[in-house]
Amino acid sequence: MKIWMMLKSMLIVLIVFVNFLPSFVSANNVIYSKEVAVLVYHHVDDQVQGSVTISTKLFERQLEAMQRQGYQFITMDQFKSFMSDGTNIPDNAVLVTFDDGYESFYTNAYPILKKMRIPAVNFVITKDLDNPTGTPLPSLTREEIKRMKKEYSGIDIQCHSDQMHAMRDGKPLLNNKITNNGVTETDDELKQRIIKDTIACVSKIRDVNGSKLVDSYAYPFGSYDDNTITYLHEAGIKYGFTTKAGITSVQTDSMQIPRINAGSPFIKPHSINNLIKQANRHQLQSITSK
Repeated sequence: MKIWMMLKSMLIVLIVFVNFLPSFVSANNVIYSKEVAVLVYHHVDDQVQGSVTISTKLFERQLEAMQRQGYQFITMDQFKSFMSDGTNIPDNAVLVTFDDGYESFYTNAYPILKKMRIPAVNFVITKDLDNPTGTPLPSLTREEIKRMKKEYSGIDIQCHSDQMHAMRDGKPLLNNKITNNGVTETDDELKQRIIKDTIACVSKIRDVNGSKLVDSYAYPFGSYDDNTITYLHEAGIKYGFTTKAGITSVQTDSMQIPRINAGSPFIKPHSINNLIKQANRHQLQSITSK
């Protein structure tokens, strides 16, 4: 009878351990190795609702769930070293990215990232630095960026264009020619417009980014083509981030880095694990089918 009671007590302890301390159970679970899952977020807010807006509670629960499942968060510098030199990264590596440079990154996301010691990079629309309150959603200020970077070295800021995050006639400005008064710009004019805009973006970020190299770019609306890549290269960009889902390896084109959308209110904490596994399976299938 005593033995049965002891076994029953041990079983209860084990169940509690598994349910409430899952990080110890899954910490050695290698889902993938020598690859990076790049996540993308936009807006973290408890009042605003939208397809790319999540609450602070959901954001924190997503990150906590990933830590329990054995994912390891890396910095932008680690990611770039891995891509350029094949530098070792931890198993189940994850890079957290944000687009658009909303102020909610500072007020809502950053406190969570700092508390949990999770690095992140924000791709900023730099024209908004000049007028942070003149946008539909308030944007980051230069002072807020400098404060974050001073407090936590895991925060990085990179380019999301200066003036290119806009549409003309329903087409993204980045990779489409502009027509004014019936006159369409030439190939060279499009090229110079992109290069000039990118140089302006890099220059503005350099002023607030400290010693961090500004050489990465998230395509506005995820729209780009071969010419866009060539022009961005000429402007000093080495890493281009897309909106296509997938997992990144050293074989991935550094100007076509896939990202997994984690910033939807419909993506529950456990769902990110499923999305990453799905992207990884799809990648493996693509490789084996070649």
